Amino acid sequence: MQFFVDTADLEEIREANDMGVLDGVTTNPSLVKEEGNVDFHERVLEICQTVDGDISAEVTATDFDGMMEEAHTLAQIHDNVVVKIPLIKDGIKALRALDEEGIPTNCTLCFSPTQALVAAKAGADYISPFIGRIDDISSDGMGLIEEIAAIYDNYAFETDILAASIRHPTHVKRAALAGADVATMPFETMTKLLEHPLTDRGLERFLADWEDYKDARKAEAGLA
Repeated sequence: MQFFVDTADLEEIREANDMGVLDGVTTNPSLVKEEGNVDFHERVLEICQTVDGDISAEVTATDFDGMMEEAHTLAQIHDNVVVKIPLIKDGIKALRALDEEGIPTNCTLCFSPTQALVAAKAGADYISPFIGRIDDISSDGMGLIEEIAAIYDNYAFETDILAASIRHPTHVKRAALAGADVATMPFETMTKLLEHPLTDRGLERFLADWEDYKDARKAEAGLA
């Protein structure tokens, strides 16, 4: 499974990249807005210059012509840009047109297996089911990942499943078990993947034993 970080915070992106397990980034105007007075396109370029992987950047238009214009602008920023397109009728048309132009796409805001099927048929490189938001309405976000994976396997679609709206490490684990190709998550969630109380307890014990060992060696040296 590939790990993407879902943010526009350059400090978080650099820190995640330094871990050596970061494969890409997903971002959008809402995340850029959280960074204050920064230019969206400039921030996308900065992210591309920081991470050697796919960088999903979202359009804001909802009509075909508007999406195509924004997509062309985003694609010119860097070769690693993947254009995020909303899963609506004009978005499907844009996915097909961009696929024919060789511009990679990420179809976002997916909430059903039939939506994912249509997006794959239109040529999306990634499909982004929002599992956390589905869980929020007392439905089964992980079940959606499993259904999409089964459909894509049935027909050998090459669209990668990008599990989005991830809230906690259990989402990551279950998405991996369900067959998602990518998990995009907040940086905080990525760091929590490393946490376990037994790891902390074991490290504390090892360090305490090491200090006892050094003290014993010093005592032996003094007696000698």
